[in-house]
Amino acid sequence: MLPRPVDIFAAARRLDGVVRRTPLRHSPGLTAIAGGDVYLKCEHEQTTGSFKLRGAFNAIAVLPEAVRRRGVVASSAGNHGLGVAHASRQFGIPATIYLPSTAPAIKKRGIAQLGATVDDRQPDYDSAMVAAKARAAELEALFIDPCSGHALLAGQGTVGLEIVADLPELASVVVSVGGGGLLGGVGGFLRAVAPHVRVIGAQSVNTAAMAHSLAAGRVVEVANVPTLADGLAGQIDESALAVARTALDEMVTVEEAEIASAIAWLSREHGARVEGSGAVGVAAVLHRKVALPTPAAVIVSGGNIDPERFAQVVAAA
Repeated sequence: MLPRPVDIFAAARRLDGVVRRTPLRHSPGLTAIAGGDVYLKCEHEQTTGSFKLRGAFNAIAVLPEAVRRRGVVASSAGNHGLGVAHASRQFGIPATIYLPSTAPAIKKRGIAQLGATVDDRQPDYDSAMVAAKARAAELEALFIDPCSGHALLAGQGTVGLEIVADLPELASVVVSVGGGGLLGGVGGFLRAVAPHVRVIGAQSVNTAAMAHSLAAGRVVEVANVPTLADGLAGQIDESALAVARTALDEMVTVEEAEIASAIAWLSREHGARVEGSGAVGVAAVLHRKVALPTPAAVIVSGGNIDPERFAQVVAAA
């Protein structure tokens, strides 16, 4: 279910020269709160603005050439679409990305600029996924799921590989959780090579499908409501729940106001522009939702936030 270290190391070799090895940056403010060293894994500084390129590129790279030539289709809240579009341009293949109509303009614009076809007619993420799967079947093209697939998870797992390489004494990691793609990759690596590391998931109360499902012991559907953490929106399935049960030690949720304050704090303290889904882990530590064994790493998973919204959030803090 979770990727093996050998697959994650293979993905890292494929990604060499494609993705940026993002910095693990010490956070004095979070260190003071946690009582021990806390570092930010800065995936908001990644090419395309999030970790999603890692999994998308690896998923396309392992395809047989005949399959790849038919092109790919994906559904996305935005960052996976950017990753698929970037990877598809690298391989010279067509890509069609289905987004919810509410996706941030910066993500829609970026995908289009990378040469992919954008369809944003669906009202929410789950409807976009249904439409994308139907289109993939029609085109006889591969559908690249944003949160599952062995190669995709192996690509996401390279985030964990880099953290452990830079911080061998790692005691805990905080991961943004939506559908479980980043969790599955990072958790798979840590469970195999550093099983003592505590893996903590964080998500918004408005995107808490995983948190509710874990608490209930079954998949629970949640309402599609507005959230700063748009990258974590959508339902989960049995596969995602199984990943969380295996990879997680703890799950916490944060309020929308706490995400907003974390975005503003990251801007003020670290000069970082971070989207809501990328800030949930920081929000969990900042607002003392979790006790962190240290040294700890908090994955700042993405930075694609519309400039206007970013300015409003920072000004209101």
